[in-house]
Amino acid sequence: MPSSTQTGTTPQQQQRDGAALTHGLKQRHLSMIALGGVIGAGLFVGSGAGIAAAGPSIIVAYALSGLLVMLVMRMLGEMSAAYPSSGSFSAHAERAIGPWAGFTAGWAFWVLLCTAVGLEGIGAAQIVTGWLPGTPAWAWVALFMVVFCGANLAAVKNFGEFEFWFAALKVGAISLFLVLGVLAITGVLPGTDSPGASHLADFLPNGGEGLVVGLLASVFAYGGLETVTIAAAESDDPVRGVASAVRTAMWRIALFYVGSMAVVVTLVPWDSPEVVAKGPYVAALDARGIPGAGQLMNVVVLVALLSAMNANVYGASRIGYSLVERGQGPRALGRVSGGVPRVAVLVSSLFGFGCVLLSYWRPDDVFPWLLNMIGAVILVVWIFIAVSQLRLRGRLEREAPERLAVRMWGHPWLTWVALAGMAAVFVLMAREPGTRVQLYSTGAMTVVLAALGYAWQRRRRQDTSQEGLPEPPVRR
Repeated sequence: MPSSTQTGTTPQQQQRDGAALTHGLKQRHLSMIALGGVIGAGLFVGSGAGIAAAGPSIIVAYALSGLLVMLVMRMLGEMSAAYPSSGSFSAHAERAIGPWAGFTAGWAFWVLLCTAVGLEGIGAAQIVTGWLPGTPAWAWVALFMVVFCGANLAAVKNFGEFEFWFAALKVGAISLFLVLGVLAITGVLPGTDSPGASHLADFLPNGGEGLVVGLLASVFAYGGLETVTIAAAESDDPVRGVASAVRTAMWRIALFYVGSMAVVVTLVPWDSPEVVAKGPYVAALDARGIPGAGQLMNVVVLVALLSAMNANVYGASRIGYSLVERGQGPRALGRVSGGVPRVAVLVSSLFGFGCVLLSYWRPDDVFPWLLNMIGAVILVVWIFIAVSQLRLRGRLEREAPERLAVRMWGHPWLTWVALAGMAAVFVLMAREPGTRVQLYSTGAMTVVLAALGYAWQRRRRQDTSQEGLPEPPVRR
């Protein structure tokens, strides 16, 4: 077990936390969450549109965005290993920048996760209704919500067990896909002919604009990698869990994302309608005539969507709990029983199901507005992570260098490179009509949250100064 110095908590805080959230996640849970978390619904479902826009250059798009994500994960890993917290980047932003920053990053991410729960439920229901036509999609979403809400209400180890087996299936499936793909490309797979490099001849079919669209699609496919740093706070050895996850992030991103994109665009023409209609993985396997492989991949896509639902219910509840613990939200969300913030789990699940209902009731106005509002939240969060790392690193080196179990590469220069990359993505979003409205909508929500957070921060300072009390410390 790490000491209080290693985890960045005082003995009093450890006692308080022990009475609240439990440490029910084991190292095997964290290892598989880290491994399977990189194989998200965005990879299976959202990559088809990127391929259709960028063609074979989607490989470059995923490689570039993957490099950015590696830097962000390294920065987040440095801070999370030094200060394990269920609030993750939100708590780090509060510690490094101020309470308003933690408020803004935390609540923006909470809205993103809750909305994503609904979107993933809709996607999973569409797959099931394709197998069982005539059954109502909303009923399947409701069933999924009840299952994962119930699992998260019971104990954190239930979340860990679900994610362990979900991740094992995803890792096994994507590994099998890569093996079959390489065999097909080399002409070794029985009953199939190698396409060679024929599908790669027109590498930039839509020019630079197509590459830009593919790049933007790939950036948002990486969302969800932050969950392991949230979950680590409820493990028996958070420093080890975060360090292990971050140190293996590079090869996981290179293999699962960039590698699988290279296999897909080599096996199937980038402009095949099936790439978008069926999804790139199903289309690639069907194109090789592997019996039943396409349907099997649909099962894997369903598992990926359900895994994302489970992880997002968990992540939203813990972010909400952390915000309330730091005095930045309704106290009811912070109520803990059985080591679980059950009110936060319920509210997060209900918010997600409310998004599903909006997709049926208001599909032309309210629902698209909500989707646009969360469109660039992950970039906002990444900026807070980078700025927080810049400010905390010097403080850690001066005050507690022993906590630096994970160190950001090339500090501070690579952090500045990452910030420049994020700024470039914002510029590209502003240039593209399809993403411009997302940028502006997310910007408006961020400004409103920042204003609320700053007003709350000033009020808290006034209250504590009038009472002659010291500024409250950053908590979980």
